[in-house]
Amino acid sequence: MKNITFSADERLIELARDEARNRQTTLNQLFRDWLEDLAARDERRKKAANAYENLAAHITFIPKLTRDQMNER
Repeated sequence: MKNITFSADERLIELARDEARNRQTTLNQLFRDWLEDLAARDERRKKAANAYENLAAHITFIPKLTRDQMNER
């Protein structure tokens, strides 16, 4: 595992540490979880786009009908 160093406002660091304590974890673990989620976003976006494209291939859009067209028998 590689180490990295960040700078942040002291107040934000303390708030993040409080959040980590509330979740019964560490600030490092919170950061790792966030980084993992950030890295996975692009993959999730691609999967969603592919699912949409696959679905769109099976959908037919019907033009909006006028009142007269709807009442024709």
